Amino acid sequence: MNILNKIFQNPQDSLSIFTSEEISLLNFFTKDNEKYYLKSFSNKQEEKLIYSKSKSAPEEIVRQLFVNRLINKYKYPKELIEIEVSVNFGRETKRADIIVYKDDKITPYILIEVKSPKEKNDVKQLKSYLNAEGAELGITINGLTQEILYRPYPKDFSALPDIPEYKQEVEDVFEKTFKYSQLKEPRQLKQIIQNLEDLVLANSGFDSFDEIFKIIYAKIYDEVQGIEKSDYVLQFRARKNIESTKLSIDALFEEAKKQWKDIFEDSDKIKLKDTHLAIIVANLQEWSLMGSDLQIIDDTFEYLIPDVAKGKKGQYFTPRHVIDMCVAIMNPKVNEYIIDTACGSGGFLIHAMNYIRDVSTLNTAGVQNYAAKRLWGIDFDERSSKISKAMMLIAGDGKSHIFKENSLDPEGWGSNIKVHFEAERLNADKSYKFFNFDVLLANPPFAGEVNEQHVLKQYNNVVKEKQTKISRHLLFIERNLNFVKSGGRLAVVLPQGVFNNTSEKHIRDFMANKARILGVVGLEVNTFKPHTGTKTSVIFLQKWHETLCPQVNDYNIFFATSEVSGKNNSGEYIKKIVDGKEILQHDLFDIVEAFKQFALNENLSFWK
Repeated sequence: MNILNKIFQNPQDSLSIFTSEEISLLNFFTKDNEKYYLKSFSNKQEEKLIYSKSKSAPEEIVRQLFVNRLINKYKYPKELIEIEVSVNFGRETKRADIIVYKDDKITPYILIEVKSPKEKNDVKQLKSYLNAEGAELGITINGLTQEILYRPYPKDFSALPDIPEYKQEVEDVFEKTFKYSQLKEPRQLKQIIQNLEDLVLANSGFDSFDEIFKIIYAKIYDEVQGIEKSDYVLQFRARKNIESTKLSIDALFEEAKKQWKDIFEDSDKIKLKDTHLAIIVANLQEWSLMGSDLQIIDDTFEYLIPDVAKGKKGQYFTPRHVIDMCVAIMNPKVNEYIIDTACGSGGFLIHAMNYIRDVSTLNTAGVQNYAAKRLWGIDFDERSSKISKAMMLIAGDGKSHIFKENSLDPEGWGSNIKVHFEAERLNADKSYKFFNFDVLLANPPFAGEVNEQHVLKQYNNVVKEKQTKISRHLLFIERNLNFVKSGGRLAVVLPQGVFNNTSEKHIRDFMANKARILGVVGLEVNTFKPHTGTKTSVIFLQKWHETLCPQVNDYNIFFATSEVSGKNNSGEYIKKIVDGKEILQHDLFDIVEAFKQFALNENLSFWK
């Protein structure tokens, strides 16, 4: 495994399409002064140089792993498999990475094009190879994802969810059915969606986010049925007839709309062409969403929201290790109400739920009931509110209090959100300016200014007299403090300027007047990359209360600065192996432990 760490930054991620058992079969050896070789699984057992001071060949690792899979999983005889085969394109000759021949050992049957994990699968190149060789099946694979094409000559290409085993027909692939327990964790879901966007979505004429989201909900509905009924045969799968695939997915989406009425309109339909939909279904059908690592799902949803929208509105999803730090420091209790006033994908709420699950004695049903009653979120962006509802559905039971509203403008709220607040007696007045939440966790959007006068007039503490516009995050400071009852706690991500700029001294004075400043944690500059390099900090507050947090003029404040963000300068996550497990490399948990000691020394009420 050491040589894999030399070739790949994170071997488990880079080769995630392969199992650990498959990877363990790789036969490495060294010779010629620290050169690393790999013995090929192919019939000729070629010795392949994969690493030296001047060379690294990650694509060779991928190729050998797939050759092994062809032999051991799909049962193709070694003598029918060749690597580095010359393919003629008129006057030009190129090498195909792998070709599987028919039993005559002459006619190409499957052609495989291999890429490094850092490269995208090249479907266009694969099609040209298939046309040149007349092969029926083609695969392009990079270790993370794969695309499988089938061309029943002379018809056009279509997608396959898998390749047939030796002596099977293509029809046998479509006849395969499976249950929920047979689905796999989609560690490479984001890459799959990226490939689908290149292959289908970008040229479909429709909004990628909207169409993928409909399909995801259809799949979630299907998986829920599989979880609830052990004998249920999943319907989210590709059929040989693409019209049949379309009908089955449309039916699932219609049921999903009935199940979750507040997410889609009755008139919503999947708009993709039958051929495009079939390709997407073939690529998603074997992966589980409901049993997945939520970080994977979240990263995928964040990718789907266009960069222009994120930049314009400052909607940068909060890294999950930052969220974990905030939740742990706030130490929520099972009987406390929690809100995120700019909830985005619901990360703070989901991680609060996970925290309660880990520190309480609640069983699964108890945790779901807790989430349905105690966790609340508001976001003004329709797509973000859809994402947060989907995440709560995957993490809990879908009965969430997530609302598409502008937290800053309660005068414009609809009746639905008001009814829910009143039912739980969470609003402290009829103007919906003040609330009774115990904990607030938020990363309000930094970008943009608010200049609507009817909104500004609702904030007389942070908006100066005759001021005609103000940064949105400054309004959120006052709004968030109003959402929490006396003795309640807040963790809010803010740009560093709030703590430093002389022009915002009145903001700092306002916070200090309303609450005890428990602590400030400076985040390393790479934390929110690649979306923004803005320097940020998290402020932790507890509103003054007669007994829980008596107001004093002189008290200690916890200060810490993160020096290991978990990301590099490009915004990519940095991971390390500890006890055989891959974990994110950061120092925020050390800061949590230091705060715990501070809280105990200070006799803070929520840490007693």
